[in-house]
Amino acid sequence: MSVVGMLYNFQLLRYAGEDGIAAYGVLMYVSLIFQAAFLGYSVGTAPVISYHDGAGHYEELRGLLRRSLGIVGVFALLMFAAAELLALPLSRLFVGYDQALLALTLREFRLYSFSFLFSGLAIFGSSFFTALNDGLVSALISFMRTLVFQVVAVLLLPLLWGLDGIWAATAAAELLAVAVTVAFLVGKRKKYHY
Repeated sequence: MSVVGMLYNFQLLRYAGEDGIAAYGVLMYVSLIFQAAFLGYSVGTAPVISYHDGAGHYEELRGLLRRSLGIVGVFALLMFAAAELLALPLSRLFVGYDQALLALTLREFRLYSFSFLFSGLAIFGSSFFTALNDGLVSALISFMRTLVFQVVAVLLLPLLWGLDGIWAATAAAELLAVAVTVAFLVGKRKKYHY
């Protein structure tokens, strides 16, 4: 994440100057709070998933996966809505002293909030495979999500959309991570009987 953060800062300095880096800093603080719900749920359900897998309770494992996907989906919609609704008050809280920076942060917040629609599934998917003792799949989802897709998106999207491409890079990376997660969930369902 440090490498990705430095790359974002480099791109932001190039496309938006110091204000871009300041706006990104605000978003990183806020997004950690939003992501905590996905992380907490994923880590909290992992022991239950492991137990049912180890005990051979495949019907319960299947039900737990379905319920979890539903819960993560509802959380994603709520977080997206909350991010859109709270974009102005939260941006104003951090950078209300400068109107240009406030406008930049608000625009960033609105584009970045789309990432909340996708990030929960990839986070849960990685945790799910860890709980099933499939560390390789878990690591691949996590590695692709946090490094590969982020780097590709933050380097390529600004070439297409300028500064907005940087703000949308995280959402694009999360969407790609969801595609990988879904592919593994579908591909491994017979092996793990969910």
